[in-house]
Amino acid sequence: MNDTATKPDARSLVMPDAQTVTAVTHWTDRLFSFRVTRPQSLRFRSGEFVMIGLPDERGKPILRAYSIASPNWDEELEFYSIKVPDGPLTSRLQHIEPGDQIILRPKPVGTLVHDALLPGKRLWFLATGTGIAPFASLMRDPETYEKYDQVIMMHTCREVAELEYGRQLVENLCNDELIGEMVEGKLLYYPTTTREPFHHMGRVTDNLASGKVFADLGLEGPMNPATDRAMICGSLAFNIDVKAILEGWGLREGANSEPREFVVEKAFVGDGI
Repeated sequence: MNDTATKPDARSLVMPDAQTVTAVTHWTDRLFSFRVTRPQSLRFRSGEFVMIGLPDERGKPILRAYSIASPNWDEELEFYSIKVPDGPLTSRLQHIEPGDQIILRPKPVGTLVHDALLPGKRLWFLATGTGIAPFASLMRDPETYEKYDQVIMMHTCREVAELEYGRQLVENLCNDELIGEMVEGKLLYYPTTTREPFHHMGRVTDNLASGKVFADLGLEGPMNPATDRAMICGSLAFNIDVKAILEGWGLREGANSEPREFVVEKAFVGDGI
């Protein structure tokens, strides 16, 4: 791939809804995160997503839905993305640098919000790959720990290196000045791999259905619709499979307009971006 051919001339862009890139971290050759300035008028609930993008060669915006990975109190916005060599957006987006500009439409929406769930005692975040992004926001939100006695983050990737973004985030939470004391003893992190050997392996679906995650974490299982709540974010196939397991345990899918026991993010960015 010719990097010079795909990198946008972002420093010279003049476009509406422009925000400036403040930091970029490349976690693997397939994953990166970046931070941008936050519009003063933007208000969002942790777990929501916005449309972001870059203009193409003709100046026409290429926009995709991206979950905001930073919590609603952060002064900047963070995003976590895959890199697709031939993707209309990420083939360009992966080359951004601090000082460049991206398009950000400040109209946050989404179903992975506390308002879409009925009150409960135990909250499950279930994600694959970059589907951890909305949970990166929710895990850093004090409301999460005010509402629940226990929070379990299940995250599955193919290889160990792909878990690093989530691992560092969870590790740093305990030292966070704002919510460090709230997180301690409440947040359980359960990362697994599907290809590379790791101390925990297996898909989220398999570890739920077999009861392995409950045994490994010393939790009572399976999920109970009276006390357990869950949020799901991954590929379409993943969402469908996890939804079937939760419904088999008696949990019902909710929405902003009708809160229930679990919610699914339907705007997750897949491998074609």
